[in-house]
Amino acid sequence: MTTRDLVLIALFAAITAVLGLFPALTLPLTGVPVTAQTLGVMLAGSVLGARRGSLALVVFLVLVALGLPLLAGGRGGAAVFAGVTAGFLFSWPVAAWLIGWLTEKCWERYNLWRAVTINVLGGILLVYAGGIAWMVAVAGIPLDKALLGALPFIPGDALKVAAASAAAVALRRYQQHPLGHPA
Repeated sequence: MTTRDLVLIALFAAITAVLGLFPALTLPLTGVPVTAQTLGVMLAGSVLGARRGSLALVVFLVLVALGLPLLAGGRGGAAVFAGVTAGFLFSWPVAAWLIGWLTEKCWERYNLWRAVTINVLGGILLVYAGGIAWMVAVAGIPLDKALLGALPFIPGDALKVAAASAAAVALRRYQQHPLGHPA
């Protein structure tokens, strides 16, 4: 791993932390906060690729586990990994990896629609699958209620998908520009 790789991994861990500064909106049925931090997951995968993107989220989660208050609302510490929302957190490195891997596989044909599809698959479907499965297993919430509870999050996540996808496509165009520099 190069120094550049380490800097990019740290940068995207920091970006995810900064996105936690946006005020979280906690929905009443599930208790899961709506945060901007899944945008960091999508950006890490889309921009850094599978390996570096997932490592950025692993670094972020290790810092949270060590007690740094990096999650939305200033939360941190090992206890957050035992709570009802922990499945969402555990899914973040996997989601960044999937987004990065799919992005790498279609980089030559990468466009906005592919980026949106990839970010929906990794940043919404995979994250929701991990979070909902954890809620059902740990909190004993019935699957139908957990699925219904996820519905209010979709509009916000769709906006995050749009932002991450637009950024990734813009980066690709920059890299293809004669004055651009490859990542």
